[in-house]
Amino acid sequence: MNKATLKFLYDLRENNERDWFQANKNRYEDARRDVEQFVEFLIPAIHTFDPLINNLTAKQCMFRIYRDVRFSKDKTPYKSYFGAYIAPDGRKSVRCGYYLHLEPGNCLLAGGAYHPAAEHLKNIRYEIYHNLKEFEDIINGSGFKNIFGELVGDKLKRPPRGFPAEFEGIDYLKMKDFTIFHKLDDQQVSSPDFAAYVLKVFEDMKPLNDFLNRALQ
Repeated sequence: MNKATLKFLYDLRENNERDWFQANKNRYEDARRDVEQFVEFLIPAIHTFDPLINNLTAKQCMFRIYRDVRFSKDKTPYKSYFGAYIAPDGRKSVRCGYYLHLEPGNCLLAGGAYHPAAEHLKNIRYEIYHNLKEFEDIINGSGFKNIFGELVGDKLKRPPRGFPAEFEGIDYLKMKDFTIFHKLDDQQVSSPDFAAYVLKVFEDMKPLNDFLNRALQ
C-alpha cells in the first residue's frame, strides 16, 4: 500500500474539519482508491482458503469515512481510519470474517465475533458448551496465542442463564464478545510483503471463525 494513505489519515486526524477535508479531497480519493484496490485483491485471495468469501466487491466490505454524529458527543465529521470487513454478505454480515483497520499508530487485523446479537450469542455459548475441547484446542494453540494472544471483549460477572455454573469452561460462556486482534506496525502497511502477511494472519484466524460461524449460520 502507498505510504501516502497513512499520511493522509494522520493529517486528517490533526485537521478533522470539513473545510480541510474539502481542500484535500483529491488526497482522500487517492487514499480511498488505494485501500479499495487492496481489498479487491484480498477478496479472491481469501476465497482460496475460505470459500464463504465469494462474489464480493471492495465497496460491499469498506466502511464509509463519514461519521454519524447525531448521537455522539464527538462531533468530528470524519473517521481517521479506513476499515473493511471481508465476510459473507460484506460489512453488514452477522457472520465472522476478516477485518482490516488502517489507522496511524493503530493498524490491526481482527476476527471472531464482536457484539453478537442475543440469539447469536446464545448459540455461540451452546456451541462452546457442547464442543469445549475443540474450542480450547483452537484458542490455546501455541501458534494462535503467538499471533492473537487472548480472546478480547466484554464479559458477564455471573454465569449466563441456562448454563451450569460448575461447567469447566464457564469463563468462556461468560464472554459477550469473542474477538481476536493482531496489531500491525505502520511501516508494515507499505512494505512489499504486506499483502502476503495479511493473508497469512487471516488464514490463521479462520479456525476460530469457522467454529463460531457454525453457531451463526
